[in-house]
Amino acid sequence: MKQQIDQSAVKSIDIFEKISGHEQVVFCNDPSTGLQAIIAIHNTTLGPALGGTRMYPYANVEEALEDVLRLSEGMTYKCAAADIDFGGGKGVIIGDPKTNKSPALFRAYGQFVDSLNGRFYTGTDMGTTMDDFVQASKETNFINGIPEEFGGGGDSSVPTAEGVLYGLKATNEYLFGNETLAGKTYAIQGLGKVGFKVAEQLLQVGAHIIVTDISEEAITAIREKATNYPGMVTVVELDDIYEVDADIFIPCAMGGILNDETIEKLKVKAVVGSANNQLKEDFHAKALHDKGILYAPDYIVNAGGLIQVADELYGANKARVLLKTKAIYQSILAIYHQSELDAITTLEAANRKCQQRLEEQQGRNNFFKREKSPKWTFYK
Repeated sequence: MKQQIDQSAVKSIDIFEKISGHEQVVFCNDPSTGLQAIIAIHNTTLGPALGGTRMYPYANVEEALEDVLRLSEGMTYKCAAADIDFGGGKGVIIGDPKTNKSPALFRAYGQFVDSLNGRFYTGTDMGTTMDDFVQASKETNFINGIPEEFGGGGDSSVPTAEGVLYGLKATNEYLFGNETLAGKTYAIQGLGKVGFKVAEQLLQVGAHIIVTDISEEAITAIREKATNYPGMVTVVELDDIYEVDADIFIPCAMGGILNDETIEKLKVKAVVGSANNQLKEDFHAKALHDKGILYAPDYIVNAGGLIQVADELYGANKARVLLKTKAIYQSILAIYHQSELDAITTLEAANRKCQQRLEEQQGRNNFFKREKSPKWTFYK
């Protein structure tokens, strides 16, 4: 059944003022399938926009627009930080992924993606799966993050989780002088595709984890996993995760969770997680800094998935993906040291690095700007 949303919200904002700083925003509407979606292209200096599409039951259009604008801007910086030749974009589909999905809806979405003629490549994100985009790929060649059986790189949450672990190792090295993950306590918010993989791997190396998730299924799954690691897993209520005693907080759910209220509660030494846009506002990086909490910029930590889906467009190669994902370790360490050297926040240090790359590449064309023939044209 089609998701009913409040259309009145868009009347109260100046759309062009709202999207200033973005190159293009596309509203997609297909009544026959119930598709209502927004695609935002932030910056194509480095190449065509690349970013996943999430599906979420937004309360209104303005909320969906706010999310896609923030996410697409973050992708520009993520691509620059990961040193890949793509720009920033993102898509959101308004609807409940549990009840509003259909193959026809994703085929309709694929048609809208195709209409952009290679300016935007997309794939899975929160609330969407690889199978959804197998359907979308029947209508467009500009899809990535699909199963290996269809020529893709497979589950992008695997390298994303690996990137988080490299970020944790780099943080431990900086804080404690040893990258070892064992013997520390980690507070994990969200046990989805990435968070659960991070939790599993931390348990395997001998770490203690404190976890929370909105899904009872996820909590049940981690409790079952805990039977193999007695005393190493603690489950807490959603809001209690901010107040636990832990070494590092690992946000792996929604963005905007680091704000005035939650930062005040934190008792950790660092924040290193996969969630996009963890800071409610950029100034919250300073709030963390002032409290003595080390913040690993999320768009660097969670770049593993992006590295894989970008790599697909050159021909999937797991060894190449692993090599680039390992670089997250040194990137995070470099940001920490630059932040200390310049007496600025880690977010400022990361943003400066990305801005420098964007300026250096201004006006240069990359492969995908010159050649618009993706490798899987046989899908059509």
